[in-house]
Amino acid sequence: MKKLRIGILFGGRSGEHEVSLLSAASVLQAIDKDKYEVVPIGITRDGRWLTAADAENLLQGKLILEPRQLRAGDPETTPAAAVLARGESVVVPPEPAHRQGGVVPFQTDAALTRRASDRAINVDVIFPVLHGTFGEDGTIQGLLELADIAYVGAGVLGSAAGMDKDIMKSLFIAAGIPIVKHVTILRSTWKKEPKKVRKLIESKLKYPVFVKPANLGSSVGISKAHDRKELGPAIEEAAKFDRKIVIEQGVGGKKNKAREIECSVLGNDEPLASIPGEIVPVKEFYDYNAKYLDEGSELIIPAKLTKAETKKVQELALRSFKAVDCSGLARVDFLMEPASRNRSRNQARKIYLNEINTMPGFTAISMYPKLWAASGLGYADLIDRLIQLGIERHEDKKRNQYSR
Repeated sequence: MKKLRIGILFGGRSGEHEVSLLSAASVLQAIDKDKYEVVPIGITRDGRWLTAADAENLLQGKLILEPRQLRAGDPETTPAAAVLARGESVVVPPEPAHRQGGVVPFQTDAALTRRASDRAINVDVIFPVLHGTFGEDGTIQGLLELADIAYVGAGVLGSAAGMDKDIMKSLFIAAGIPIVKHVTILRSTWKKEPKKVRKLIESKLKYPVFVKPANLGSSVGISKAHDRKELGPAIEEAAKFDRKIVIEQGVGGKKNKAREIECSVLGNDEPLASIPGEIVPVKEFYDYNAKYLDEGSELIIPAKLTKAETKKVQELALRSFKAVDCSGLARVDFLMEPASRNRSRNQARKIYLNEINTMPGFTAISMYPKLWAASGLGYADLIDRLIQLGIERHEDKKRNQYSR
């Protein structure tokens, strides 16, 4: 049989660029080369798409390109945009009988002088190992939908809803899923009326609170504010990364820390949940440094939960997956009340759904694949299953009728 041609898409303009490189390197190393023909596709920090040696150099931190101030969509970025900017007509070729999706990369050599169609990379499936803005938020998924290319992971809606913590929480509330108390503010409102915003937050929530940019992952821009003095700087930090800022009440109060429980979900319309795991961060909470830079954080698999608690976590994970219309994969994060001396043995500890990540960290030692490995599905087999789920979702969408 002909090998499926898989494009591994990584990098991007997000603050999680480095995390994406780590995830992609693991996928490229573990994917079954006997079964798949692999095409690395990199996106630089300023939005240039690269393939072949340029993509490999980006992955290894060896890429050297002249700096520029362009953004995706600027005329010089893509041949198509340049044609439109010059006012030239665009001729769309007829649809071939057996169409393959393709993307047109930026090249640093003489290929720039060739026609865009000659440089298109035909792929059967794209695995977008992209985290955060412009990768996990529905934007790249929309591009792949327009190009009619099968891809791994959630669609446009699931990705966008899973990325925006404010919208995500609204969907969880509508689905009856327990979440912590929170307040959402706009950066513009904070700039204009900081005293009013501070008063609103303090009227709704108790310290400590967690302040987060609504659209970002890997704990980038997140701070814990223990009091009013720390609240303002925490909001300023989050406001660097998004126009919406979510402030959440801490679980456990001032003296105790919440337990951080995670569960992996895999599937499309009939998803499955892994066994849960627990993170014991080396710092006060599992921030970016604790995740990727500092040593000492402990991953406990399986989490030390009762059978009832394990079942509850798995049930809530599946409900949240469906609430945001997710597909393919997701890691669902929970906050659990810490043990208390005043709690009776029969009194259940409250479990709150914190957030869902539609393209979680994907290195071989990341929590998502580790939970599936502990559940009986190895890393290479997990990659294979995700590719198949992407193909199944694409095939199912072909059944849609778009005209009367």
